[in-house]
Amino acid sequence: MEIIGPLLISTIAGLSTTLGALVIFFKIRSKNINKFITFCLSFSIAIMIGISITELIPESLFQLLKQNISKGILISIISFIIGVILIKIFTKFIDNQKKNTTNLYKLGILSMLALMLHNFPEGIATFLSAYQDIDLGIKLGIAIMLHNIPEGISIAVPIYYATGNKREAIKKAFISGLAEPFGAILAFLLFKNLITDTFISVILLLVAGIMITISIEEIYPEIRKYKEHKLFYFGMVTGIVLLIINHFCF
Repeated sequence: MEIIGPLLISTIAGLSTTLGALVIFFKIRSKNINKFITFCLSFSIAIMIGISITELIPESLFQLLKQNISKGILISIISFIIGVILIKIFTKFIDNQKKNTTNLYKLGILSMLALMLHNFPEGIATFLSAYQDIDLGIKLGIAIMLHNIPEGISIAVPIYYATGNKREAIKKAFISGLAEPFGAILAFLLFKNLITDTFISVILLLVAGIMITISIEEIYPEIRKYKEHKLFYFGMVTGIVLLIINHFCF
């Protein structure tokens, strides 16, 4: 029974992506839709790049360098590059499979993929932390929940405005969040025998490569099309402020 608490914490933290997706129910006037999309996409860039630079890369690099400096640097670079290559391949795959796919829909799917990979090791970390110390697990779960909410926004908003289908947008955000409890279940089944710090570090560096590449090569060019420069800066600043609050409070 002692696994119920850690599993519940991981599930709540993961599925909070669905809370972020609820922004699609806001009634936005047609003349303000481009501004709203610009804000949400800019917000997504700040969250994705911010998490990568302030959390994923330094924490993973530190873990790998503790074992061997030269080997750690090499593994870090290779892991990051693999992430970049993987998302480029997946982007081409989407383009080839669906010729009529809009850019917004593609952004939503790419964000979902990146955040699923991101949520998976988070689920492992949350479960293991809560399993060892329930108070630590709750604290970590709250922190993850807070940055999973904007991640849900980055998935749901582009998919909804590309398809007009609220159910589809909510479903994609929900699926992304499921990666967190899935990671928790895997942590319980395999525990620390197979899930090492090196394994998690490599995955997180790979995810950092994916999220930074999506932000620069896919999301930013889409934002420029709307020519809403003030909303771009506002979205970026809002995302950065939220990350700072998350870091200092949790």
